[in-house]
Amino acid sequence: MKNFTFLALVLAGLAVLAGCEGKPEKQKTLTLMTWNVHNLFDGKDDGFEYLEFQQSAGWSQEKYLGRINAICDAIGRFEPLPDIIILQEIESLAVLEDISCALPDGYFWSHFANSPGSAIGVGIISRVSLADQRAHTAVIGANTTPRPVLEVRVQTEDGDFFLMICHWKSKIGGAQETEQNRRSSARLILRRAQEIWEDEPDAGIIIAGDLNLNHDEFTRRGSNAICALIPDEKQSALRASNIKQKDYIVLSGEKPPVPVHFPGETITFFSPWMNELENGSYLYRDSWETIDHFLVSGQFFDNAGWEYGKTVIVNSPPFVNADGNPVSYITKTGHGFSDHLPLLMTIFIF
Repeated sequence: MKNFTFLALVLAGLAVLAGCEGKPEKQKTLTLMTWNVHNLFDGKDDGFEYLEFQQSAGWSQEKYLGRINAICDAIGRFEPLPDIIILQEIESLAVLEDISCALPDGYFWSHFANSPGSAIGVGIISRVSLADQRAHTAVIGANTTPRPVLEVRVQTEDGDFFLMICHWKSKIGGAQETEQNRRSSARLILRRAQEIWEDEPDAGIIIAGDLNLNHDEFTRRGSNAICALIPDEKQSALRASNIKQKDYIVLSGEKPPVPVHFPGETITFFSPWMNELENGSYLYRDSWETIDHFLVSGQFFDNAGWEYGKTVIVNSPPFVNADGNPVSYITKTGHGFSDHLPLLMTIFIF
């Protein structure tokens, strides 16, 4: 058996932003956004960029700032603005800071994490206080998860909750062949969730980001192989009945997400994809996929403190074209945004 260990990494970068205009606001409703912005690199060569985003390929500071302006203009149209913005496929903390200062009202907290030598990482900007930032990764034998899980505590006057920001391994190399890597990320999150709940049983946890798995991946693969995400359905429960829950997260459409087909002690998260949302956030070979996620723990459904409101796919212009498809960014033209659509989720005080 391969050796499996967990490592807590030092964050690649973190900052409290003080140079942007505006003041943090007290509020009883929070809006969270998650978006894979698709390879958002700055205009400088640091040695890890993908080829098309190197200066030798024509990439420049001007093109980078054009992307920043376009992305922030699109986000700035939301009413209200997201209070917390979670991003995947960004190059550095400096990119987060540029986005923060280009948006209206200023985002005062920013954290970023990646793995050493990685071209891209995950990050968060927020108008709400963030604390206790940590980056976690997993090592399986000689392999390491390509990006860490970025954990932050969201601090509010009405109670705290935790965010687990993710960009799991893609299926490049084969869906089943790469599944162990995603299951390692799920195992890491489950272990960390249990640690949090041992100290703070009432603390809510939201898993957010590009998990590179559909909510119904198990079914799409013929209900034969365990995935890092498993729906709370009879067939999947039968398949997993002899496998202890250590590296798969059970998804439910119930509010609260109490397991129906799995044992009562199963850690289960609510997924808006189960009942609320249609189509998907990513178009692959003309088929919609549901690989971008907000997964919400049961503490957001207990009528105490922060409560789950709703989740929507941002499938309107300028994020989609006339056919309703994501407007991908094209380096040659400098137009577009991403091949992923953002998700917006609201929570509120009961």
